[in-house]
Amino acid sequence: MSYTALYRKYRPQSFTDVKGQDAVVATIRNQIHAGRIGHAYLFCGTRGTGKTTIAKIFAKAVNCEHPKDGSPCGECASCRAITAGNSMNVIEIDAASNNGVDNIREIRDEVAYAPTEGRYKVYIIDEVHMLSIGAFNALLKTLEEPPAYVIFILATTEAHKIPVTILSRCQRYDFHRISIDTISERLQELLEQEQAQAEEKAVRYIAKAADGAMRDALSLLDQCMAFYMGEKLTYDHVLEVLGAVDTERFSGIFRAVTASQITAVMQQIEELVAEGRDLSQFVGDFTWYLRNLLLLQSSEDMEDVLDVSSENLALLKEECSMADSAQLMRFIRVFSELSNQVRYSTQKRILIEIAFIKLCRPQMEADTSSILARLTQLEKKIEEGAILPAAPIQAANEPAAKPAMPKAISEDIRQAVKNWRSILAQMPDAISAFLRKAHLSIGEGNVLLIVMDEPILCEMLTEEERLKEITDTISGCIGKEVQVQIKQNDTGQPFEKAFVDLEQVVHMEIEYEDFSD
Repeated sequence: MSYTALYRKYRPQSFTDVKGQDAVVATIRNQIHAGRIGHAYLFCGTRGTGKTTIAKIFAKAVNCEHPKDGSPCGECASCRAITAGNSMNVIEIDAASNNGVDNIREIRDEVAYAPTEGRYKVYIIDEVHMLSIGAFNALLKTLEEPPAYVIFILATTEAHKIPVTILSRCQRYDFHRISIDTISERLQELLEQEQAQAEEKAVRYIAKAADGAMRDALSLLDQCMAFYMGEKLTYDHVLEVLGAVDTERFSGIFRAVTASQITAVMQQIEELVAEGRDLSQFVGDFTWYLRNLLLLQSSEDMEDVLDVSSENLALLKEECSMADSAQLMRFIRVFSELSNQVRYSTQKRILIEIAFIKLCRPQMEADTSSILARLTQLEKKIEEGAILPAAPIQAANEPAAKPAMPKAISEDIRQAVKNWRSILAQMPDAISAFLRKAHLSIGEGNVLLIVMDEPILCEMLTEEERLKEITDTISGCIGKEVQVQIKQNDTGQPFEKAFVDLEQVVHMEIEYEDFSD
């Protein structure tokens, strides 16, 4: 026999099996028990919250031969036929693929015929918001005055797209997201039935990742169990399968950000990429982590709201004092903007790196929150006594001392400058993007000087791996080894006044040679 997915195998068959929708279930059971059954229902809610499942149980209950307190017995011929999908009284329609006027006209023609067995014909129209305007209009009259033996159940995830004329003719039930505790309890029950073992922490993470959808939770559990077949499912296993990041990693990244340690942050991102973590999910989870810090900083009574372990709670309490609320709100703003950009980007890593650079270097932005963050950093440096003495003020009319032009520029340096654009094309995307803002000059001993105006980019390019990548690429393009040095323009003067512009010099030489020819 072929394998059946967990969400299909353990789909609730009676109202007592439904978890997390107590208000909806109680109301429908009372209606059935009292015989006050409506002719049209609208089930609204996010995916995987039980809309179609309760619709099918509803269809069984109204046709059951021996109902018990408004719930189907599950044993009569009608219940068995509906469970097996063989009943002629329950018609399921996917509005996403049957959204035309002709499809609804077929329904309108069919409702004229009474059920051959059972009391009600139940039409379950899933994703009803996908119907066209013409189809809604065709459904309108039938929905308003259907035969006594017909019940319509419309299910949708986007109720705002349904015309008001349809909404006003239905009893509306809103399905809420299922809590993490409820999903965790259900997963533990199924694990016992499947004779499988899992850590409580692993189960709770799956429940949290499901985002309130029971079906998603069962699918994720199925995926994790399949990957580690026959083994106890651990928290680390779940993180590996789902491509997620542990909370302790967020803690390390946050501490590096508050200390403005860009290199440490970049190393952490490099490790995440090497481990194959989902970068989009990382952005969302880190934003959630910052939200937890802000909530804990805002009030001392937030421990029950956060839903974290005691170990992680201790870390959060320690870290929420490392940044004030204005900084945390700025961090959340930057990452909220990033989540929209990352979703459709092919260069997720670069966008994430730039976002972290913004967090570490608020001077890159000019908005109010960034200015406040810069002032906070300045106050911290003053307290630590790390403020450097001010540079001597240069007289207004005194020209800046410009390095002297060397007597001879080596042929290797000339070739590198002439082919600079081709060299950039051979660089990795991130390094190439940074170097496009660079200026070329020459240092003592015919060293190729790459001058950066922005200190952040200079710091990143001087890392050993990136500097080696730059040197190797230049040497490979011109066929000779060239000594390269990355330098920041910290003179307070424009590049042209403080350094020899090697690109301009070599360009003039090329023009002169062409003129002489």
